[in-house]
Amino acid sequence: MKISGDAPTQSPTKAELFQKAFHPVRDLLGEVEERIAAQARAFDPAVEAYVAYAIQSHGKRLRPALALLSAGATGPVTPEHSDLAVIVELIHAATLIHDDILDGADQRRGQPTANAKWGNAISVLLGDCLFAHALKLSTQFKNSEIGRQIASAASEVCSGEILQTQRRFDLQLSVPDYYKIIEMKTGALFAVACEMSAVLNHAPTPAVSSLRTFGMRLGTAYQIYDDCLDIAGHEETAGKTLGSDLRKGKLTLPILHLLQHSPPEERQRLFETILRGAPGDLERLVQLAVDAGALSAAISAANQMLAEARQDLACLQECPHTEGLLGLVEALEFLLAGFHP
Repeated sequence: MKISGDAPTQSPTKAELFQKAFHPVRDLLGEVEERIAAQARAFDPAVEAYVAYAIQSHGKRLRPALALLSAGATGPVTPEHSDLAVIVELIHAATLIHDDILDGADQRRGQPTANAKWGNAISVLLGDCLFAHALKLSTQFKNSEIGRQIASAASEVCSGEILQTQRRFDLQLSVPDYYKIIEMKTGALFAVACEMSAVLNHAPTPAVSSLRTFGMRLGTAYQIYDDCLDIAGHEETAGKTLGSDLRKGKLTLPILHLLQHSPPEERQRLFETILRGAPGDLERLVQLAVDAGALSAAISAANQMLAEARQDLACLQECPHTEGLLGLVEALEFLLAGFHP
């Protein structure tokens, strides 16, 4: 059951909320957008159209914005920061292609997914091409540590996806297990975008460390939001296939809270419902998570993480770019508040 509170026509869209925070780097993001689109020309002409479709602009470009805002919060924004922005978005695009294959999703950002258009075989290889291209670009930084950290983050993302797939329908999955998975699959790329921007500016160690922690917390909170959206959002406004987590056996934070706080006999019945996977049963399970306060508990956890992320920025200089980073926290807080009936 979808319970997002405000009607889409009465509230700012997700894109509008983020665009407000992106304002200090709006022009640079436009240039990065052009550079992302131009990456398709680096591929064989027979492959170029596939890549162009996969990286065309329909997303928020949150990770590139984080790289550019973190740069401005610690010094000048240089061409190398734009390189970083392009690279992290290419890695993200590759993960989305593979996610959609694993989830059997047929829509992403309001358009058919790569696997819906061309099947799984081409889509797997397309994701691989984007990963490889991004890592090739990452070797061009003067500071070789940047490339190593980007490669490490890409490895973390892939490992997190493996762990999540391995633990599907695993009724022994704990809340700490869940956090470990989402920190790897989502938090790692947010963290490296923020941290490496500070490293490129030779920022003091405390600022570098704080930005890494900020990115990790923001990314983790964003994944909790996305997991709540999957069970309590509106598909027509989300722009992607929803409800796939439970159908595919992904036990996200709202469901884990429901299981954790249910009596043993009720928990066993819920386990059987999850394993059976009947659509009507899953709808009732989602409503139970809402009624029992499990969705609210997940929202509260995300908001607590955002409050900590806000504190991570305290050591940075006051400037429009730091305000932009704070604006991302506020945007996500607003989106989480929209889940309350």
